[in-house]
Amino acid sequence: LTKVLSLLSEDKKNVRFSSWSGAEIELLNKHLFITAKPVIYLINLSERDYIRKKNKWLKDIKAWIDERDPHATIIPFSAGFEQTLVDFQDDDKAARYCEEKGVQSSLSKIIVNGYKVLNLQYFFTCGPDEVRAWTIQKGTKAPQAGGRIHTDFEKGFIMAEVMKYEDYKELGSEGAVKSAGKYRQQGRNYIVEDGDIILFKFNAGAGLTAGKYRQQGRNYIVEDGDIILQYNF
Repeated sequence: LTKVLSLLSEDKKNVRFSSWSGAEIELLNKHLFITAKPVIYLINLSERDYIRKKNKWLKDIKAWIDERDPHATIIPFSAGFEQTLVDFQDDDKAARYCEEKGVQSSLSKIIVNGYKVLNLQYFFTCGPDEVRAWTIQKGTKAPQAGGRIHTDFEKGFIMAEVMKYEDYKELGSEGAVKSAGKYRQQGRNYIVEDGDIILFKFNAGAGLTAGKYRQQGRNYIVEDGDIILQYNF
């Protein structure tokens, strides 16, 4: 902490600009210093300037950032333009407006770069009724990724059946991915990759302690959050 104080008060530098050992990082994480966090610079332009891709201050702003934070990510955007797209309340109309003006929304770029600097990624789960995207840290193994959905997925992890989004998009269906030999069964040491589509298999009773697992009859009223096992005889 003395090093942090010296860095901030004397050197006038952000915490993230210094070199830290693993033990120091562990300590710093407990204090959540704002200058230790990664930064993306968003430059909000008027809708007019955003569309014409010109602003007299952009060059000076970039020079100021480059001097203080070399190689930083800088994204010009326009809150006014984004609001205009929202106000259409129709994706087709918004797309036509973007085409007419020759520009696109910056939201996707902001989101992608935000995930990148935070070392985050997605994986997907799919069913007949919905598709869900789950956010995890890069380097997360399959059991811990399953734990993002429910702790029982991690405690009772058996395997993860995985297909890549790129393969699914190219081939068009889960069956086609399987036929192409690109549908994989992965164990607990598998490191989940960005865009993985995963079906988790787990032992639903693995996380249940003695006395908390009940067999119920036909008159049982199901409660919110119940985990129910189905047996076929």
